[in-house]
Amino acid sequence: MSRRQAREIALQSLFQLDFNECEVDSAIENVLSHKKLHEADCGFVRILVSGTRENLESIDKMIAEKSKDWKIERMSGIDRNIVRLAIFEMKFSSDKLVPNIAINEAVELAKKFGTDDSARFVNGILGSMIK
Repeated sequence: MSRRQAREIALQSLFQLDFNECEVDSAIENVLSHKKLHEADCGFVRILVSGTRENLESIDKMIAEKSKDWKIERMSGIDRNIVRLAIFEMKFSSDKLVPNIAINEAVELAKKFGTDDSARFVNGILGSMIK
């Protein structure tokens, strides 16, 4: 469960970075200040957020190629950052996550933080990437 909590915190940090000009560490610390998480899981949060931000241009290009009729700027901030996080874990992380697990984790985040349509939207984009 702690990895899922770490992903939730990473998502909240990425969302904050998407809409506010601040440093990665500040965004992470802001979210972590309201949560209790083991130190190892805090490290995982930092890897997720930093890695996603460092590869943002490549990740967004991959999303743009797979999202028909949706410009990345028009996507909901939550959906956009869930997909970014999952792509980082599948494609760029040194500890790559199996696509089915990454998609499942992303869909669960979408159910918790997104709209009624978010889970289907996230699943559709990520599913098209592994085909």
